[in-house]
Amino acid sequence: METWTSDSDQDLEWGSDDEVVDEGTRHSSVPPSGPSQPPVSSHEAIAGQSNKACEEGPSRPSLVREFIVMGFKEDMVVKAIQENGEGDTEAILETLLTYKAIEKAPSDHENSPNDCSLSSDRENTDEDLCDMDDFEDEEFAEDLSEKDRKLLILVEMGFPTDKASSAIDRCGPNASLLELADSIHAAQMAEESDCHLRESRISDSTEEGTYVYDSQRGRKRRSPEETNYKRKRLLSDSESMICLPKPMVGFGLPNQRMTLANRKIPEAATGPPYFYYENVALAPKGAWETISRFLYDIEPEFVDSKYFCAAARKRGYVHNLPIHNRFLLHPTPPKTIQEAFPVTKKWWPSWDYRRQFNCLQTCVASAKLTERIRTELEKCGDPPPERIQKYVLEECRRWNLVWVGRHKVAPLEPDEIEMLLGFPRDHTRGGGISRMNRYKSLGNSFQVDTVAYHLSVLKDMFPNGITVLSLFSGIGGAEVALHQLGIHMKTVVSVEISDVNRNILKSWWEQTNQTGELIDLSDVQELNGDKLEQMINTFGGFDLVIGGSPCNNLSGSNRYSRDGLEGKHSSLFYDYFRILDLVKCIMGKNF
Repeated sequence: METWTSDSDQDLEWGSDDEVVDEGTRHSSVPPSGPSQPPVSSHEAIAGQSNKACEEGPSRPSLVREFIVMGFKEDMVVKAIQENGEGDTEAILETLLTYKAIEKAPSDHENSPNDCSLSSDRENTDEDLCDMDDFEDEEFAEDLSEKDRKLLILVEMGFPTDKASSAIDRCGPNASLLELADSIHAAQMAEESDCHLRESRISDSTEEGTYVYDSQRGRKRRSPEETNYKRKRLLSDSESMICLPKPMVGFGLPNQRMTLANRKIPEAATGPPYFYYENVALAPKGAWETISRFLYDIEPEFVDSKYFCAAARKRGYVHNLPIHNRFLLHPTPPKTIQEAFPVTKKWWPSWDYRRQFNCLQTCVASAKLTERIRTELEKCGDPPPERIQKYVLEECRRWNLVWVGRHKVAPLEPDEIEMLLGFPRDHTRGGGISRMNRYKSLGNSFQVDTVAYHLSVLKDMFPNGITVLSLFSGIGGAEVALHQLGIHMKTVVSVEISDVNRNILKSWWEQTNQTGELIDLSDVQELNGDKLEQMINTFGGFDLVIGGSPCNNLSGSNRYSRDGLEGKHSSLFYDYFRILDLVKCIMGKNF
C-alpha cells in the first residue's frame, strides 16, 4: 500500500502541476488506472493463451470484457482469471491491481515486457501532500470499514472519490467492486449525455424568433441573443475565480522585475498589525476565493519554492506586507539536487534527469520499495529497459529518492530535509522526538527561504524588534526566518497544538539565545477576545500575525476527506481569521 500517498510529477520543470485538477469533476468513460486497449473478441483473447491451461467457458468472454472496459490490458486479465478462476471477481481484481507492483507481477514478465505495466499508469500531478500522516501507517488498512476499503480500491483504480462514494451509497457496501465500477461508469455516461444535450440546446440557434421548439426534448430553446447573454455572464463569473499563475512566482522573484498589477490593499487591511497566511496552492475549487474574501479580499501570492531551493513546494500566501525592497537570505541555498547532494553524482544514472525534488512529504518510502527497485535493476543491463526506467523514475519522483550506491536508492534523511527547507541542522533532532515525527513535522512546515524573502521587508520597518502572534506555529518556520533575517523578536506568542512541535520550537529558542520572550499556548480555539486584549495591553499590540492552518482537507492527494475549508482540520482557517480580526479590532480601539 505504499502508493496511498503519492506526490509525483512527470514534468522535469514541475510546471504541469500549476493547474488545479478538480477531482470532483474530472471524469471519463474509462478510468486512468491502466492504459486502455482496443477490445478484441474474448474468444481470440483466450484462444491466444495455452489451451491446456485456459479452456474457454461460457461466462469468460463477458468477464474478460468487463475488466478490459475498466482499463486493464487483455493479457493481464486472462492471466488473472487463470490464477483465480472465473468465480471470484474480487480476487481477479485484486490480482490485476497487484500486477502493477513488481514484486507480485507475473513471473514471466522478464521475458514478456507486455505482460504488465510496471508503472502505476496514473496521471501524476504535483499535488502537495500535507498533514497526511493519517494515511501513512500500514495499520491503517486494518482499521478500514468494508465501505472505506472498497472506496480506497476504487480510488486507486482511478475513479474520483466523490463518484466512488456515491456508487457505494447507491449500490450498498456489500456490492462487488465490479458492480460498483459499472455503476460509476453508468453515472458518468449519463452525466456526459446530459451535458452534451445541454450544450447542444445552448449552441443551437436560429436567426428568426425568440424561441424555437426543440423536437427532441419537447421544450423551448432560448434565442441566440439570450444565449450570448448567459455565456457572457458565465465568462464574467469565471473571471472572478482565482487562477494559479504559471510560472508560480508570486509578485516576482529575487533580481527580477515584479508584477505590480492589481496589488491592492483595502484600507481595512492596512497594517500594523501586518498579517501573513499560508496554505497549499492546489486546494479544491473555491477554497482560495473564500480565503481571499475573508482576508479582506487581498489577492493571494502563489509561489513555488523550487525558485528558492532544490525542492518544489507550491503554496499560496495572503498578506498585507509591502512587496518592494525584498531581499534573500544569505548564503542562498542550492537550487538543484546535485548542488545540494554532490556525493550522489557518482551513482546518479544518466536516465534519471531530475534536477529538483518534488514536494517534501510527511512520510517516506519503505525499505521494501527501495529493495524492490534494487532487485529489478540488478536483473537488467545498463541502462535498464525503458519500462523499468519509467517505473523507477516514477517512484523516485513520488518519494524523492536519491541514489546512494549502484542500483541503490534511499529516501531523504530528516537532516537532509531540514537543509532543503532552510532549517538549521538537527533542528528537529533529539529530545525524545522519533524519526517519523521528524518527517511529519518537517513535511508540514514553511520553506524558510521563501517565507524569509516575503518577511524581509520588516527589517527596516521594525529596527527595534517585533512582537509576533504565531498561529499554528509548527516547528517555528516563521521564527527561524525572522531570526535569520536579523529581526529581533521582542515577544512571540506561539500557538501550536502538537507537543512535539512546541518542544522543538522551545529548544531552538533556548539554543539560539533569544533575548525576547516566548509564550507557549496550545490551542487556537481557546484564544478568545479577553485573552487577546490582555496580551495586547501587556505587549503594546502585535506587529505581525502569521501562520498557516492545517491543510489536511485541502491537499490534492487527500482523496479520502478532501472537504475543503469545511473539513475537520482545514476549517481552522476560520480561527485564523477570527483571531486576526479580533486583534485588529482591539488594537483599533485601544491604539
